[in-house]
Amino acid sequence: MSHSEVNRISNRLSLRKPQRKSLEILQRLCEICTFEKDANTSELLEVIQSEYDPVKAFDRDFPSLCFALATGVGKTRLMGAFISYLYMSEGIQDFVILAPNLTIYNKLITDFTPNTPKYVFKGIGEFSQNSPVLITGDNYESGVGVRESSLFKESIHINIFNISKIIGSNKDARKIRRLSEYIGESYFEYLSGLDGLVVLMDESHRYRAAAGMQAINELKPILGLELTATPQIEQGKNAIRFKNVIYEYPISNALVDGYIKEPAVATRENFDAGNYSEQGLEEVKLKDGIIIHENTKVELEVYARDNDQLIVKPFMLVVAQDTEHANRIQAYIKSDDFFDGRYRDKVITVHSNKRGEEKDEVVEKLLCVEDRINPVEIVIHVNMLKEGWDVTNLYTIVPLRTANSRTLVEQSIGRGLRLPYGKRVGVPAVDRLTIVSHDKFQEIVDYANDPDSIIRKSVIIGRDIPEEGKKAVTVKSALDITLSGEALIESMPSTSSTTSHATKPVFETQEEKKVANIANRIMQQYEYLGSSKDMLSDDIQSEIVQTVEEEIAPYQGELKFEDMKTDVSTIVKKTTQVRIALSIDIPKIIVVPSEDYEGHYEYFELDLHSVNLQPVSQEILLQQLRDHKRYTIETGTGVVEENRLEDYIVRGLIDCNDVSYDEHADLLYKLASQVVAHLKGYLKDEDEVANVLQYHQQILVKLLHAQMQNHYVESATSYSAHVTKGFHTLKPINCVANANEVIRNFREALPDGLKNQIKSMIFSGFKKCLYPELKFDSDTERRFVVILENDDSVIKWFRPAKKDIYIHYSRDRQYEPDFIVESEDTKYICEPKRSTDMENDEVQAKAAAAVKWCEHATLHAQNNEGNPWQYILIPHNFINEQMTLSGLVARCHLK
Repeated sequence: MSHSEVNRISNRLSLRKPQRKSLEILQRLCEICTFEKDANTSELLEVIQSEYDPVKAFDRDFPSLCFALATGVGKTRLMGAFISYLYMSEGIQDFVILAPNLTIYNKLITDFTPNTPKYVFKGIGEFSQNSPVLITGDNYESGVGVRESSLFKESIHINIFNISKIIGSNKDARKIRRLSEYIGESYFEYLSGLDGLVVLMDESHRYRAAAGMQAINELKPILGLELTATPQIEQGKNAIRFKNVIYEYPISNALVDGYIKEPAVATRENFDAGNYSEQGLEEVKLKDGIIIHENTKVELEVYARDNDQLIVKPFMLVVAQDTEHANRIQAYIKSDDFFDGRYRDKVITVHSNKRGEEKDEVVEKLLCVEDRINPVEIVIHVNMLKEGWDVTNLYTIVPLRTANSRTLVEQSIGRGLRLPYGKRVGVPAVDRLTIVSHDKFQEIVDYANDPDSIIRKSVIIGRDIPEEGKKAVTVKSALDITLSGEALIESMPSTSSTTSHATKPVFETQEEKKVANIANRIMQQYEYLGSSKDMLSDDIQSEIVQTVEEEIAPYQGELKFEDMKTDVSTIVKKTTQVRIALSIDIPKIIVVPSEDYEGHYEYFELDLHSVNLQPVSQEILLQQLRDHKRYTIETGTGVVEENRLEDYIVRGLIDCNDVSYDEHADLLYKLASQVVAHLKGYLKDEDEVANVLQYHQQILVKLLHAQMQNHYVESATSYSAHVTKGFHTLKPINCVANANEVIRNFREALPDGLKNQIKSMIFSGFKKCLYPELKFDSDTERRFVVILENDDSVIKWFRPAKKDIYIHYSRDRQYEPDFIVESEDTKYICEPKRSTDMENDEVQAKAAAAVKWCEHATLHAQNNEGNPWQYILIPHNFINEQMTLSGLVARCHLK
């Protein structure tokens, strides 16, 4: 019964992995323990330790266990799951939830109230007709929580109290312990006398002082469930860890699993803080923070429009040293010296010196900072905002008070990691929290790389065996490995026409590697050619060599290019040959309406109210702390100066595949004029307008293009295909695996008990794959690869990522096939599929789209002396190691 309840609750409440794991632990505790009034805690502790050894003590007079979940994972929803399980499976009806402050107290009441957006019991049928009775610090005196006199005797009772209601000598604490004539005892005594009271403690690290410990002990619950992201208390300079932690899911795991934003630190490239006064440094950090903020704001709008989501309004948090400092910062931001005063009505300061109506107004704006109607975009605070202020739209933090790197990271992360859409969306700016810290940049990066930092540290507790620990894995392509100067290894295709593999690097000296990498990057500009072999023509080679020589000139001081034994042209040619050998030409085919197409973009007024992009004086560098990815604020055309300001926008728009300059020139200039007029409305001169158009061109173009899609009219009856690229460059693969995963040889058969875990495994040992390591979604895929590796007719193969091949099987849905294979005379798109799914509508739709794509790709190949394409859809029961690729093609080729 209890196992089925866990499954039902997990599914109904859409619990995340750590939430479900916590619920499973509670279910197991209820199986091995009897929680009752005045139970023998020593015996209970011994039973629990038999399965959860890290639990050293209960830390209280009653059984109390801590679930330490990272900020942003969902502790409130977990409380709802705990209560649901204890009621549905164990029959427990009386609960007390403690909040550490008024903010969390009010939030909990809202989240436990039916018909609110984040109602924690949504989907639990037992509570739909018989809602829990909420007893709070505001209504308990009415007697609603006394079961004997309540109209809701059979209902579950949930008491939500701010901790200040029950501890200390304040008025509220005295009141709840005062005799009530209505019930014949105090309400506190009533609660402590209940036979089955369970106490849930939100942010439980806040109740570890003597008074809090005593008051909670006096409630005499049968069980305590503690929730916190910080399972320790500070005593002087020491951190004392809780002894009752039964499960921990730290930030490092939440980052890998994608439940929270990626933290990044930002500075200017080649920045030297020593060249600035303290005030000058603050001003630079504030202005760069705004540039990042405005860029993020537009990225958020583009994502929302592209994906039919609500538009998120981000804000920037500035951390001041004290109230006087905070007031100075606010005065500066409101002054004309700060972007000509454009933010004077968009900033608030929050600190304890606010009084009366001014304080009420600030608090009201703070609490609704996620509302797009709220004009506030900058919040200045003396300390990091308290727990319970669970905003999802904090994207930029500018710390201006002195702090070490550990404090900066840990306090910043704690407030800003929640994701607005509940999950990462794959757009770096939407998934990222940025800390602007020019002066502490390297210190923060060094701290983030420390194995004991919260970004790296992973703690495994109790029965949470290593499957919970994850690691991020980045696999470079064979081409990248070769160009980096590493020796070719057995697990990658040969760069020669022979079957033997090189045993030494293709490029040995630093100078050769530099030339090869620059050449490879430049070759990406030639993807418009019909095939990669076209780059071997004398004209193209000459162009690439000339560009490479121009680019290596600045490195002459540190590298000795003149001493190279091989000249640049030879290295460029060798790089081209390596690139051809270690890739498969996949054309980018854009399907567009044929000549009888009647479609166009209609004129419309742009929505530019959120665009407040600012001039940029120097590129801003952002580095993510976990995976070290680097980004810069896009520079658009940068050094290119256009004759008309509108041309910056038009130039970007005509690079979009679906925008024709000849057909839409009038519309493009009208839209571009709207953008220019908007920028002139808040920037002081045309130089600033040109700067914004240059440095933010790409994000502005993305915003316009996203809005244009809602004003596109078409009436086409047939479509034709156009090839915009003849080939493209393979990128590194990023994936997640078990932290203790050992790379496996793909030829080793998996025991039946492990086949369902294959998605978390990494395989290698390939000789024909364009990547040395890969993951599979099924054992069928692994066995198919054995066939490919065994077949002499197969030259090379790989598993494509989303941007490696573009096949749309509906207007807005893209098909990602499992394998691309090149043989001696044909290229194949291969899709192993469970035999029972072969006639599935979606499978057939994808197959039809792939067959059509292969027709177009074959026509392109014929025009460029290439091999034809075929699509094979393979039932899993056809895949046996004795098969050959040609045998499967004969049985499964779709025309």
